[in-house]
Amino acid sequence: MAQDIRDIMKDTAVVADLAKTAKDAALLNGVLMRTKEAPNSSELVTYAPFTLFPTPVPKAVFQQALDVQTHYNSLVDKISQNADFLQEALASTVEVDDFTSRLFKIHKQILKEGSSQSVVLGLNRSDYMLDQKEDGSSALKQIEINTISASFGGLSAGIVCVHKHILKVAGRLEDSMAILDNNPAAGLARAIAKAKELYRSVRAVVLILVSDTERNIYDQRCVEMELMKLNIFTIQRTFEDVHARGSLDKEKRLFIDGMEVAVVYYRNGYVPQQYKSQQDWDTRLMLERSSAIKCPDIATHLTGTKKVQQVLAQPGVLERFFPNELQVVEQIRATFAGLYTLDMGLEGDKTVAMALQDPERYVLKPQREGGGNNIYGSEICKVLQEAKGSDRTMYILMDKIKPTPSHNYLLRRDSPLTISNCLSELGVFGAYVRQGTEMVMNEQVGHLLRTKSSVHADGGVAAGVAVLDNPLLY
Repeated sequence: MAQDIRDIMKDTAVVADLAKTAKDAALLNGVLMRTKEAPNSSELVTYAPFTLFPTPVPKAVFQQALDVQTHYNSLVDKISQNADFLQEALASTVEVDDFTSRLFKIHKQILKEGSSQSVVLGLNRSDYMLDQKEDGSSALKQIEINTISASFGGLSAGIVCVHKHILKVAGRLEDSMAILDNNPAAGLARAIAKAKELYRSVRAVVLILVSDTERNIYDQRCVEMELMKLNIFTIQRTFEDVHARGSLDKEKRLFIDGMEVAVVYYRNGYVPQQYKSQQDWDTRLMLERSSAIKCPDIATHLTGTKKVQQVLAQPGVLERFFPNELQVVEQIRATFAGLYTLDMGLEGDKTVAMALQDPERYVLKPQREGGGNNIYGSEICKVLQEAKGSDRTMYILMDKIKPTPSHNYLLRRDSPLTISNCLSELGVFGAYVRQGTEMVMNEQVGHLLRTKSSVHADGGVAAGVAVLDNPLLY
């Protein structure tokens, strides 16, 4: 199967024709992004970058990623309800990382005042790479879990259609039938719809909080379209819009432009640059104070930090959240890569010594989302050696995962058609809704495969490094 596709890749004339067809198929199937030249205009768009062919992925590890997702949903939800754990886990980080500190300040304020929402909505994506073992097999290892603004659940459906079509055109009908249907946006929308139903206001809308510059608008529109199929009305607004025209009434209900808001779905607010002034931070606090259902609420946002990920890997920590569920603990722990603290003290000193001795074995990760933030190789030594006082606690150290490379063509606007040595990252989307103590929905709702050239150490699709892909299971 994969060998036949590799044979096709060697025929440059066939590849060139398939690439033209693929780009047209992407446009036809809505695999779109706005252009760098006009990031706020839909008058001129291009295809979102993607692979010409799907990438082979072992069926067993793919299924493992799907099977563990509902447990990750439960874990995120349990952590978000445990204020003492979050305080303990993030104590060192908030002292040195201003962004995490400001988020945590909002969290403490909400704890002090008491949360106004009784329904919790979680939409997340757990990302993995396949670590090649000495015997040639692959082990699923988690890179991170995204608890805010997990993207590309919309465009994932379109890229399925593109790859199925290309394989058919290439004479690979059997392979085309092996690509799984996949529409995460529908599952994300179902969870939003369930949360809105529990808010119990027919007229209330879903507010999608967006950036004032948004190239990836069509991925968001896919979720909107799925919600519209369920007769749920959505509005897109920025932090600035909410500040200017939003308010809370005496019951802490959120209104904007005269409309009551049932759900606030964050597609913005996950990196420091998206808070352009104190006004934006004040707006985030107002949203958290409201009775609208936030996705995520501030505690769930903090649960997705790298520091929490590292603390969870310590012995006995998972058992705190699943005390009588050994199988669940084993399923989650099997996906952990090596994660090490950089807190001040003997344990952190030991981590620093390990990293300095062999930096190529590790990745230094700050408390940031969005791709392009991790530190590799000799740069790790430079950062750790130059860190003053407790500055090193802004980071965690993780074993570098070493996946098996594959070959593919990465299709980007105005880029030459050349074959690349590629690495892939598998994401699985999760959706859950909790009302009080009752979990009313907990599902795995789809997947995402992103592929990049092996020359790039870090970065996602929106960052311009990775491209959209599909798993071809074997």
